[in-house]
Amino acid sequence: MFLKNIIKRFLAFLVIFFILSSVIGVVVYGRYPLYYKDHIGKSSSKHDIDPYLVTAIIDVESGFNKEAVSAKDARGLMQITEQTGKWGFEQLKMDDYDNEKLFIPEVNIEIGTWYLQRLKQEFNGDMDLVLAAYNGGSGNVTKWLKDKEYSSDGKTLDKIPFKETENYVKKVNTRYEKYKKMYGDINFEKEEWDSIFVNYIYRILDLVKRV
Repeated sequence: MFLKNIIKRFLAFLVIFFILSSVIGVVVYGRYPLYYKDHIGKSSSKHDIDPYLVTAIIDVESGFNKEAVSAKDARGLMQITEQTGKWGFEQLKMDDYDNEKLFIPEVNIEIGTWYLQRLKQEFNGDMDLVLAAYNGGSGNVTKWLKDKEYSSDGKTLDKIPFKETENYVKKVNTRYEKYKKMYGDINFEKEEWDSIFVNYIYRILDLVKRV
């Protein structure tokens, strides 16, 4: 009898622990989601961009909503405009451009990471400038660098005149650090997660999204 009670209590503890772990996992991973990680990994590796930076940008730009459309008609996960989309298709030798293709995750991520690479080359690897250009336009960033009011050395920005862009850079950098700390050293190019628990949590999150 005593042994049965011990076993019952232990099983009850396991059930409660499992439920609590699941709830906490859904809340935490739901706050910092990482969908399409294999596409992020492949494009990031191809274009020499930190996959966590791409992840943070997607989170800030669209919240991982592949159907997102901005007021300026930027589309998809990384909020690609028609102009950038057409340019990307041309440079990447992709066939038959169509605005609707920007809603396809792997296409959107490929163009977005390619564009980040272009900005990285343009601004000598300064990722704050890259983020400012991604949001506020590379032409504006180049102009600000030439203005002593915003740049004392012509290489970095002391101040960003667009409040939206200033907040954007801060937000992406904050999310970037959070994602790195939370997910650590993972295999981005693998579709499945190495952790059984994380795989389980993402299946729950997928079900929640469909409801």
